Amino acid sequence: MAKSLPVSPLAPTDVPEMPAIAGVRLATAAAGIRYKGRTDVLLAVMDKGTTAAGVFTKSKCPSAPVEWCRAVLKNGKAQALVVNSGNANAFTGKTGKTSTKLTGDIASKAVGCKPNEIFLASTGVIGEPLDATKFNGVLATLAESAGPDGWMDAARAIMTTDTFPKVATATVKLGKAKVTINGMAKGAGMIAPDMATMLSFIFTDAPISAPALQALLKAGVEDSFNAVTIDGDTSTSDTLLMFATGAAAAQGAPKITKASDIRLKPFVKALNVILNDLAEQVARDGEGARKLVEVVVEGATTKASARKIAMSIANSPLVKTAIAGEDANWGRVVMAVGKAGEPANRDKLSISFNGIRVAKLGARDPSYDETEVSNAMKNPKVQIKVTLGLGKGRDRVLTCDLTKEYVAINGDYRS
Repeated sequence: MAKSLPVSPLAPTDVPEMPAIAGVRLATAAAGIRYKGRTDVLLAVMDKGTTAAGVFTKSKCPSAPVEWCRAVLKNGKAQALVVNSGNANAFTGKTGKTSTKLTGDIASKAVGCKPNEIFLASTGVIGEPLDATKFNGVLATLAESAGPDGWMDAARAIMTTDTFPKVATATVKLGKAKVTINGMAKGAGMIAPDMATMLSFIFTDAPISAPALQALLKAGVEDSFNAVTIDGDTSTSDTLLMFATGAAAAQGAPKITKASDIRLKPFVKALNVILNDLAEQVARDGEGARKLVEVVVEGATTKASARKIAMSIANSPLVKTAIAGEDANWGRVVMAVGKAGEPANRDKLSISFNGIRVAKLGARDPSYDETEVSNAMKNPKVQIKVTLGLGKGRDRVLTCDLTKEYVAINGDYRS
């Protein structure tokens, strides 16, 4: 979509000041990937010795950049990240592989490193060849102009149908030194992550080995990005990358080689907060969204069972349109629980909307008040809680409502 969309009414009102991270420099440009005069390329340059970790889509039709990143990740090192918007370079056959190789070659020459230290990510239209020659000259100029600031510009450069840039930051102690974690993400549609979100990038100056970083990222994604859905569609391009420059070692931060290192506890907590923050921002920017929806399932036989039931509810068009209409239609929730294929007992089932119980033990709650519930449904955030009464399994996922704007945005997407 060439035209800009109005900012989501669910956009965060407080946007953090993004500090510099030692060992990371950023620059953006308009390369004309799809639209002229629109910033669509991000280059992040990292100091030599930076370690890398990543998780990617489990789609059987992954994009060419996903395959590229999986291959170079084996090296565990990074010196640059190139991200473009406007074209996903997915379902592009041999042309896609050729364009990633050319992009990697151009970037490696611009930065002065090996191609297997370059990470790539692309987002946008699927099925259109990406003309990598458009990076000629552009990446060299960006490498020269890259600086420690510009995090918000970087987050804007990777947007497609997003209506606001998504960023988060935290500073914590590692040993006696302070370390910083910065994150950015993009995603508003085709969101039902399976290992990551559409695109998200985390940077830190902490000295953490690649295997430890990989373990932290793999664990952190499960209850953050993997617990978000907009429309139930897993992208071909899902990519979450994390880079650790190690620059904080100069200030006394200990070098971490194992994810189980007890000194990492504050860092892990902060990382998970950032991942959850970014994931919620994705839900808040769901295409056409007017309501942020939290689905909580408790009393399931296991956490995994609770997750499947929660996702069944969160991905139901009938539930999501009811939320859009501010209708506490628990019948649709019952439907979504029943179709999930997980253990459930109709006569033990209870359902609440924003803390107001509407159904109890398989029937309408005797104290149900239509006016009270209708008023609660007008809130911009709606919580659906389902109590199964079968065990101790609990989980929660985030989604949004489904509005006419979602149809309009996706109907015009390639126009």
